[in-house]
Amino acid sequence: MIPVQTPGDQPAEQARQLPPATVSRLTLYLRTLNALLADGVENVSSEALAESAGVGSANVRKDLSHLGSYGTRGVGYEVANLSRQIAQALGLTHEWRVAIVGAGNLGRALARYAGFESRGFDVVALLDADQLLVGNEIGWLRVSDVAHLESVLAGTRANMVVLALPAAVAQSVCDRVVAAGVHSILSFAPVALSVPDNVNLRKVDMATELQILAYHAQRLQDPTLEQDSPGT
Repeated sequence: MIPVQTPGDQPAEQARQLPPATVSRLTLYLRTLNALLADGVENVSSEALAESAGVGSANVRKDLSHLGSYGTRGVGYEVANLSRQIAQALGLTHEWRVAIVGAGNLGRALARYAGFESRGFDVVALLDADQLLVGNEIGWLRVSDVAHLESVLAGTRANMVVLALPAAVAQSVCDRVVAAGVHSILSFAPVALSVPDNVNLRKVDMATELQILAYHAQRLQDPTLEQDSPGT
């Protein structure tokens, strides 16, 4: 469960000052901390957090020092307090309402995923242009017509949008999303999108990630490749 922000908390804008690598690791720490909270664990060591995230304990201590959290020698970190601090730094104590545009296989899978809510994200809308899909119920959502995108975003008060769209239409829909006032966008579209400087755009390209995995996998299978250098 994401902790609720209290008046004495530091502003969530702190997250903007964190190094990108630290932000990525904080999400891993938070997942572990929430699991520990569910199990009633009160304290955790930097070594345990490091093992869960697959990083060194020195990284953990450095990352958490950015939040002003240093733990206690022989005791470690208080799980509930550290979870609250990380959630606040990541902006998860705010209300995030997510609209998914694209009700194909990926969009439907995302809409059905129950894990978003436990991490502070409320999926409030699912939209598509296919009239055979519009009106269908997917999970707890009814598919809306993307022709009414602007009114759906306004009516649901969505402040994040996920684009699960073909490349051909992704930019035009993205432009409409930005014009509607949503400045946080996650794109699964296989194309580079252009957005204004004040819009946060994250791109997930699964084909690219698989290619990177393939590169590392071949080097594991053939250790002689590790001896190669650009000049050979």
